[in-house]
Amino acid sequence: MNDELNQISKGLEAAYAVLKSGGRLVVISFHSLEDRLVKRFMRNKANPPPPPRGLPIPPEPQTLKLVGKPIMASEEELEENPRARSAVLRVAEKLV
Repeated sequence: MNDELNQISKGLEAAYAVLKSGGRLVVISFHSLEDRLVKRFMRNKANPPPPPRGLPIPPEPQTLKLVGKPIMASEEELEENPRARSAVLRVAEKLV
């Protein structure tokens, strides 16, 4: 096993760390498990969970803004390249 999913998580964190404010993180995933990791990573940075109630902890700031909806291959592209059927492109912009 080559630990692909763990490498994707590490890659997302590394890319996010070097991204400047206003920079865009663009990821193409080719497998549903990969896409789930990317979707959750972007969603958690765009909508961080609130702190537990009653604790004097400030909420985490939103650090990513999701840009558009996920993009998938069109019917025309699938006719030319059937292997593109599972590819999903996601884009997010760093805010801070």
